[in-house]
Amino acid sequence: MSERTGEVRRISSGGPWEDAIAYSRAVELPNGMVLVSGCTSVVDGAVVYGNPYEQTVNSFDVALKALAQVGLGAQDVVRTRMYLTHARDVDEVGRAHKELFDTARPASTMVIVAGLVDPNLVVEVEVEAYRGGAA
Repeated sequence: MSERTGEVRRISSGGPWEDAIAYSRAVELPNGMVLVSGCTSVVDGAVVYGNPYEQTVNSFDVALKALAQVGLGAQDVVRTRMYLTHARDVDEVGRAHKELFDTARPASTMVIVAGLVDPNLVVEVEVEAYRGGAA
C-alpha cells in the first residue's frame, strides 16, 4: 500500500508498529531517493529467530520488498546502515551484506548499539536507494 502527499510517496508494509508509532516503511522523494525505515527480522508482527546471518538476510529482505513496491531493487541501493547488538556478529552480518550488495557496493555503516526493540533481535538495517533519471 502507498500514499502520495504532494510529490512525496509514502509506502506502508502493513506492519503493526507503523500506525502505533506513525512511520512509513519507506518514503520516495521527488529527487529519486527512496528511504527505507529500520527493518528487523520481523514478519507479520513476529520475530523470525535465527543466527545473526539469517536475521540480517531477513531484515534486508523486508527492506528490499519495500523498494520493490516502487520498482527498485538491490542494484539501486546507494547506502546501508546496520545496527548490531554485539560486535562478535560483525563477520556474519557483513557476509550477508556482501552476498546481497556485492555488485551494488553501497556506502555502508555498521554500528554497535545497546539493544533493539526486542531482545531476541540482533540486527536492524536501513536502506537508501536512488532512482536515476528522477526530477
